[in-house]
Amino acid sequence: MIIYMSDILCITNRFLCKENFLVRIEKIASAHPAGIVLREKDMTEDAYAELAAAVMELCKKHGVPCILHSFVKAAKKLGSSSLHLPLPVLRSLSAEEKRLFPLLGTSCHSAEDAIEAEKLGCSYIIAGHIFDTDCKKGLPGRGLDFLQKICESVSIPVYAIGGINSENIKAVRKTGASGACVMSGTMLCNDVPTYFSQMQLSAK
Repeated sequence: MIIYMSDILCITNRFLCKENFLVRIEKIASAHPAGIVLREKDMTEDAYAELAAAVMELCKKHGVPCILHSFVKAAKKLGSSSLHLPLPVLRSLSAEEKRLFPLLGTSCHSAEDAIEAEKLGCSYIIAGHIFDTDCKKGLPGRGLDFLQKICESVSIPVYAIGGINSENIKAVRKTGASGACVMSGTMLCNDVPTYFSQMQLSAK
């Protein structure tokens, strides 16, 4: 289970950053989110490992979990204890490999996915997308009823993703979700501490 000071998981996208990516990562880490998911899937494994090493160091400095994404070899090489994998990749992970990652997650798009993820040993899941979002143009959000069904299907923490902001995060929490994932908000906001503060206050 995630041990956190916040109910916000930050998903990275270095292409959205208005400033140096590592400068932005440190600002986010200093705000103590539930974790930072380094989701830079377009990179080569070696380039990702190099970036991940720097991000892990910043997260360690601020006591925030750095959750590596997709690159199993890089995660092993760096001795990471946290990994997020697409469900098809998670299915291929051996029991021995899973033991390397006490914090293990995947993304789910149905209650069936969520139940399978828990059986496969996940310690949390990300469910979405909940609301309409520019990241998924043309695809309607699955909605709060969908999220509630996911939350009721599993006993592990569920983090919602997709179009979540200070205006709807309270409704997200009411479904039983442990928190929410944000990408553009943390990558683009002008003031990271204020952004987190507004999200946390709105969630109560």
